[in-house]
Amino acid sequence: MFDALGLIFAAAGVALFVAGTAGLLRFPDLYTRLHALTKADTLGLGLVCVGAALHWGDPLIALKLGLIWLLVMASSTVLAHLIARAARRDGVRPWEAE
Repeated sequence: MFDALGLIFAAAGVALFVAGTAGLLRFPDLYTRLHALTKADTLGLGLVCVGAALHWGDPLIALKLGLIWLLVMASSTVLAHLIARAARRDGVRPWEAE
């Protein structure tokens, strides 16, 4: 039961990784690409971690995966903010529809 549930969570996480990659390739400017990557990849990693924790069923592994996810969640948001701030300071304008 937990293996099937873990597989569902992991597959949903992989689907979000693919959606984030599609956003990176399809969105027109730096700001929307950053938004797509940070949102999809952070949630995708969280779902993969939940799936892996359910699959193995060990509380210590679940704790380690949770800590990894928290570290990635904190660092990706800070890094995306710093990248966007540096781009704005360098004069990179947001995309405007024509």
